Parts: sequence; structure tokens; C-alpha cells
Amino acid sequence: MKILWKFLKGLLILIAGIVLLAYVFKVDYLFTAVRTIYFNGYKTAFLDDYHYFPTRNIPAGEAQPWPVAKDYNTVAPTAVLATTHKELQTIVFLIIKNDSLWHEAYYDSYTANSKTNSFSMAKSVVSAALGKAIQRGEIKSLEDKVIQYLPELKGKYSQEVTVGDLSSMASGLDWDEGYYSPFSIVTRAYFDKDLRGVMMGLEIKDQPGQAFIYKSGDTQLLTMVLEKATGKTLADYVSTYFWKPMGAENDALWQIDHKGDGIEKSYCCFTSGARDFARFGKLYKDYGKWNGEQILDSAFVAKSIVPRFQASPEYGYGWWLKHYKGQDFFYMRGHLGQFTIVSPKDNVIIVRLGHVKGVQTEEDPHSNDLYTYIDEAYQMLAQRNE
Repeated sequence: MKILWKFLKGLLILIAGIVLLAYVFKVDYLFTAVRTIYFNGYKTAFLDDYHYFPTRNIPAGEAQPWPVAKDYNTVAPTAVLATTHKELQTIVFLIIKNDSLWHEAYYDSYTANSKTNSFSMAKSVVSAALGKAIQRGEIKSLEDKVIQYLPELKGKYSQEVTVGDLSSMASGLDWDEGYYSPFSIVTRAYFDKDLRGVMMGLEIKDQPGQAFIYKSGDTQLLTMVLEKATGKTLADYVSTYFWKPMGAENDALWQIDHKGDGIEKSYCCFTSGARDFARFGKLYKDYGKWNGEQILDSAFVAKSIVPRFQASPEYGYGWWLKHYKGQDFFYMRGHLGQFTIVSPKDNVIIVRLGHVKGVQTEEDPHSNDLYTYIDEAYQMLAQRNE
């Protein structure tokens, strides 16, 4: 009995020591990571993790359901697409042609009304909010200095970085985009309960506006700018100026760092469904116009979907870009292979959501499943009855 008591006492002292050290070295966010991710059997953020974090509602207004094509779901997925869905654990694959639902497939108990984490597709939404703030005069232009809104911003180049640099991923921010490292800043940002404090602890260490370097922290800083400039939470702003005017079918959610006055984890964690994610694709395809109303400035949209830097043709302002098979696609992209892909030329929107992303190499900034979703969707569309 004494041996057992000594063991338990030693174990408690060890646990207490670990907890104390975690707080001393400011890695106590790892307790949240273990509880929400690892205890659920995952090694990284997952589709339904919004159940384990506080969220802020994004109310929808009067729903505007997508029209349904007369030949809806009459063409089966190709063999290659079916294999890809199985291997990469797709939960939704949707094709919209001429602004009508043409193909829809749901897997793994997900439905048209299911919500899932969009991950970094959310960055495109934040960039749209920036465009709206400029349109409304709450922010003057892409050249506005971040320091105007966040005077506590630190670093050698803190006086130079602009809101446009944040939207185009050219901030010079000291940031490590390491999703699978428990000690990376992106991991801390995902689980920490003081995200504003985390961001203000970072520095603009490199010359901004020089090159595209993908950093989730840029989007998070942009959200803090939007908060200051608009006086609204990001969720409320998106609801008022996008979600309601675009007729989203369901309320959405945005994860926040803590209950009450917490801030949205805006570089990720916009939670909705495929039909409603597709609305942002249509909005940009139509250069900001929705039902005849210019809800987003067309010049801002046009600037967003072309490269800012010649050396980085894969990115504009909040949107990924790919010239492929003779046309220019632009798309929203998220961790684990979330896609909203737009072909303005053919008036096609493809949405794919799932558990696993395809292979991405250093030679190609686009993962190989992007090409599969485009190629196989077009194979299916070639069989449609006109």
C-alpha cells in the first residue's frame, strides 16, 4: 500500500510539474490540442472539430436555393473520380454548371445541410470582407498601413506593411506554417485562448510587399484590422454583407479563440456546407454582382483573381490561381483538400470537401487532386444532355 501511495504521489508531482512548466514556457495551449485533437484520434485539425471550440454564429437571411439543372445527377462519377473519392475520403463533391446544381454526391453520412470546417478556404472570405470594407470607405485602399489600425504592431518593418500585403501573403511576418508541429506558431494560434495577444507578440521582420510567402498569420492580422476599421466582429460583418445578400441556405459558424469577446480564427474555421461555400465562387465569377446588386466592387474582384507577383502566378489576393488547359481557374483551398474551384470561361463551379488532401510537391504549388477534380468533372460534363 505504501509503495502504491508513493507511486501516486510521485505521479501527481510529475503531472503538476509538467503543467507548471507548460505555463512557464507558454505552451499550455497543448492541453487543448491533446483534448480536442489527439483524444479524438487525429494528428491535426479535422472536419468536425468545431464541436470542440467556441463558435460565433453567422446568420443567414432569406434562402436563395440553387436552381437544379434538368439533368441533375444523371451522369455518374467517372471511375477515376470514384477511386479518388474513396482514397482521399471525400465527403462532398458538387458541380454547378450555368449557376444550377448539376451534380451532387455526399459520403460518410454527410448531407446537403451538414456543416464542416473549411480550413483555409476561409482566407478568401476574409479577403472579400477587406474588399467590402474598402468599398464602404471603412478602409481607404489596399495601400493603407496596418499600423494605422494596429499601432501596437511590432518589428523592423511594422510601419511599412499594408492591408494589401496581408491579403496577398506578402507581409514579412515572422511566422511558421507548420501544421503538424506542436510547437509551431500556427499550432499555437489554433489552440490558444488569446489569439490577439499571440499575434501582437509577433514581428514584421522582413521587408513587406516583396514576394508571396503563404502565412496564415497574415489573414489573422487582417481580421484584427477589419475589427478596428468596421467596429464589427468578422462573423457579423460577413453575415450582413455576404451571407444574407447571397441567400445562404443555412447559418454558418466561425470558431473563436474564447467565449464572449473572442476573435474569429479567421485563417481557418469558417464552418458551413458545400452549397453555401459555392456562393463565394459565384460572387467572384460574376465580379461581385449578386441578383443585379454590386455587393462587392468589381475592380477589387478583378485584382484579386490575377497574380500580384510575376514570380508567384499561383496567388492573387486571397485566391489561388491556375492556368490549366487553356483557361484561367481560380479557387479557394483548405487544409485536407477543401476546394471551391471556379471556371469563369465555362461557368462552372466545383466544390470538393473531404478528409485527405492529394500530394503536393515543392515543384508545384497546387496539389495533384486539383487537376483530378477539374479533369473528371469536365469528363462528366462532356456527357451531359444539352
